[in-house]
Amino acid sequence: MAGRKRIGITAPLGFQAAGVHCGIKKSKLLDLALCVSEVSGPIAGVFTKNCVAAAPVLLDRRHLRSHRGRAIIVNSGNANACTGKQGVRDAKAMATAVARQLGVPVEHVFVGSTGVIGRSLPVERIIRAVPTMISGLSVQGGDHAAQAILTTDLRPKTIAVQAEIGGCLVTIGGMAKGSGMIHPNMATMLAYLTTDAAIAPAALQRALKSATNRSFNCITVDGDTSTNDTVLCLANGLAKNRTIRQGTHSYGVFERLLTEAAEALALMICRDGEGVTKVVKVVVEGAATPTAAKAIATTVATSNLFKTALFGEDANWGRVMAAIGRSGIAINPDKIVVRFDDIVMVKHGVGTGLDTEKKIAKVFKQKEFTVAIRLAQGSARAHMWTTDLSYDYVRINASYRS
Repeated sequence: MAGRKRIGITAPLGFQAAGVHCGIKKSKLLDLALCVSEVSGPIAGVFTKNCVAAAPVLLDRRHLRSHRGRAIIVNSGNANACTGKQGVRDAKAMATAVARQLGVPVEHVFVGSTGVIGRSLPVERIIRAVPTMISGLSVQGGDHAAQAILTTDLRPKTIAVQAEIGGCLVTIGGMAKGSGMIHPNMATMLAYLTTDAAIAPAALQRALKSATNRSFNCITVDGDTSTNDTVLCLANGLAKNRTIRQGTHSYGVFERLLTEAAEALALMICRDGEGVTKVVKVVVEGAATPTAAKAIATTVATSNLFKTALFGEDANWGRVMAAIGRSGIAINPDKIVVRFDDIVMVKHGVGTGLDTEKKIAKVFKQKEFTVAIRLAQGSARAHMWTTDLSYDYVRINASYRS
């Protein structure tokens, strides 16, 4: 990165963060993160479509009505989900504790939680830790914050990207967590993005929704959409660019930059998926509509038979064809072409022979590759990133609460 060299949520101007152990997790692991902007600014969010939504999601949806944010506090080790009215009170208590320390309206503080579902949140431990976190805020604290939001993740996930907008250098930073319970449905896992861009609230919301649909909504590890899925983007305007509004050239540049950051974090989640050894991009081209393309890509990407074939490095291309056929989309099998990387394995709906199958067997041994499906029904396309399903995924989730 030219200019500023920081990575993560503190990369943009005016952001500080901290991560501490407050006592939710065992063994002194970091379990509470805080990110604070120097000034309040526009905030955008997208959330899970799971009807069983966690308390922090319910609170953040309410706070988002003000379209203003100053701080985000996130705990790991406890999802504060399926905890009833007490859970909502606990989430509000987290926000209130931060708001009082900063001297801002409680609606300007957003909350996130991740971990085991159904257990009461030890909110008093969080509240006791808030003053220490506030005093420990720093530009360098982004690394600790990124670690503090992890659960079964093997590594933190951070990003920073930059572009010139209106003659000013604009930075977007971010952090995410996610390893299991990953499947697109408006938002996936927890992801927090910050930017020093000056941008109108409506433009920020639209850009975040678009970026999410092209990134977090295009990954699947296990087909499970969490109760806590949240993506937030907080802006503070300290880059001093002219305010970005929808329909302008500057908006297009910003949306592409935000998508770049979100896509990078989404792929980090795939690569860190529980028990994952392979990440595969499924591309559907030539569909009649974007909805049809997405439905077929999703059906292939979530097929357990295809995912286990990936793990076993079994070049069973028939799994792909079967998934296409059961997607619920009307297709003409005689027109289907399927490529594994650059190798055409299916042409006019028929396999191209054992010699070709031996070639794609080598592709299946790669850690990352592409499956491209052409339908010859139109010009619409869609893509998904999927992962293999391994023995370790079962082992990790069989003992998740222990």
